[in-house]
Amino acid sequence: MAAPEIDAFSRKTSIHLVGAKGTGMTALAEILVSRGCMLSGSDVSDIFYTDSILASLGIPIALGFREENVPSTCELVIHSAAYSADRNPELLEARRRGIPILSYPEALGSLSRSYDSAGIAGVHGKTTTTALAGTIASALGLQATILAGSGVSSFGGRSTLILGDSYLIAETCEYRRHFLHFSPHRILVTSIEPDHQDCFPTYKDIFSAFTEYASSLPPGGALVYCADEAGAKELAEWVRPRRPDIGLIPYGEHADGPWKLESYVATEGRARFTVRGIATVFELRVPGRHVALDAVGALALCHEIARSDKALSGRLGSSSCTTALQQALASFAGSKRRSELVGEAKGVIFLDDYGHHPTAIEKTILGIREFWPSRRLVVDFMSHTYSRTKALLDDFAASLDLADELILHGIYASAREAPDLEVSGLILAEKARARAAIARHSGRVHYFESPLDAVEAVAALLHEGDLFLTIGAGDNWKIGVSLLDRLRLEGG
Repeated sequence: MAAPEIDAFSRKTSIHLVGAKGTGMTALAEILVSRGCMLSGSDVSDIFYTDSILASLGIPIALGFREENVPSTCELVIHSAAYSADRNPELLEARRRGIPILSYPEALGSLSRSYDSAGIAGVHGKTTTTALAGTIASALGLQATILAGSGVSSFGGRSTLILGDSYLIAETCEYRRHFLHFSPHRILVTSIEPDHQDCFPTYKDIFSAFTEYASSLPPGGALVYCADEAGAKELAEWVRPRRPDIGLIPYGEHADGPWKLESYVATEGRARFTVRGIATVFELRVPGRHVALDAVGALALCHEIARSDKALSGRLGSSSCTTALQQALASFAGSKRRSELVGEAKGVIFLDDYGHHPTAIEKTILGIREFWPSRRLVVDFMSHTYSRTKALLDDFAASLDLADELILHGIYASAREAPDLEVSGLILAEKARARAAIARHSGRVHYFESPLDAVEAVAALLHEGDLFLTIGAGDNWKIGVSLLDRLRLEGG
């Protein structure tokens, strides 16, 4: 049975969420509740930061998946893409009862058609860019709803910011071409590189997904792209002759036009940058030139939206608008697991980052080094998926070169692929050791299969003035939390 568009549902529509605790699912739940829908949900018993959000929304969450969890009044089931409609008992029950079913990407796509929508995409940088876009949209007064892929400090720790219902700005994902369900009027692309090798074996495969996404833009739509990223620039060049009806808006150090990043200077705990089109100096408290690029992209996208808004277009360029933008960016404290400040104890700063692609890892580490140049950088990395690690093994090893001390672990496996005996975390450690030996500091690479196995050794390694960074899409963030708690206890 074909599911109706979300916008066609009347208020008080009964919707059941399978896998409700996922970041995207919880964000979608917030939007649906704001539209008057009646929600229920189910998920595993593990505790996530989204549990408190779902509780605050008054959504009852059943633990575990059972047929009886689907309410008798249910009119629509939405499920996380992590769960299969052919195996999950609640989805099988919904199908048996003839209840329409949508995956999360399908539901977000349906939702996008009831707004003037903008999709933010890219192999890396899309979460931070979306978070910054929401922060900027608020400063500009855009009547927008923003959906990011992580909790955002300026969203009150949530992934959704609801400022109004005229525009939707959403993070959209390339994995399995999920973003093709989305119906954008504008697209921002941060980067295109080889990734998700389980569904995109070659760069040509992933690039084709982005060309299809860009081709979905309507006449008069806009493609905002990072001119500093080869893949994003290649996409713009692909679009140019094929869709002259689409506006192309570059941003970055190599961009022409108002969104050229003209300067970037990092100091101890602060970064300042300028763009050609706004006569002011912006400040950020989040490390990395790549974050400044994300901010410029978000500025370009939000200005493009506001320029088409009669109520706001006259404000653009005014001193009050510039001041509001300055204050918004200066107050931006990042998002969950994106150079997130976990805490500080006994003179050691603890950060956590979700970076799981070599380019993102390298940029994150370089940005942190520039931000805190006087600190020794101790990095704990856990690779995610066998296919990604195998395809990018040398790049992963190189991306970690700037760590003063490096701790590595076994590969964090994905349920979507089988183990590959040809690649392992130990093989990555050997690659990193070989590179470190050439640089005459071979003792800096340490290997522990499980992150928590490393607690004692790393505790002995850390000293005042260090910065400890956990990075990766696995569960090695746990060692950072454990070490921080330990040092706090020792410090009294």
